[in-house]
Amino acid sequence: MPKPDELIVDIAALVEAEQSNQMPLTVVTGGAVITGRLAPESMWRQRVSEVLTNSAHLGEFSAVFETSAKRDGPPTHLHFHVARILQGTVGIPETGGMYRVAIEDVSAWTIGDFSYSDH
Repeated sequence: MPKPDELIVDIAALVEAEQSNQMPLTVVTGGAVITGRLAPESMWRQRVSEVLTNSAHLGEFSAVFETSAKRDGPPTHLHFHVARILQGTVGIPETGGMYRVAIEDVSAWTIGDFSYSDH
């Protein structure tokens, strides 16, 4: 198992500690480019739970995201919100989504949130 990049682990730890959801990040994982802002896991879980609760068909799954086990040690995942998978000249979904990415699966990354423009 490859050792995760210490810099990205430190960034994730700061996001968790400061409870900020403003850190823009772009990662490459499994060949996909994901761009957006990082959120603390607790905020991310809360938002996913809210979205599921408001769904007529998926409401029963919201409880899974309502509790968060406190883990010892450094973060193991990045929690993106307002995020898009970049594909060609578009970001999917256009409005941004919620993605959870294992830090150990990140093969490249950069600070910043990329978007495409028709200009």
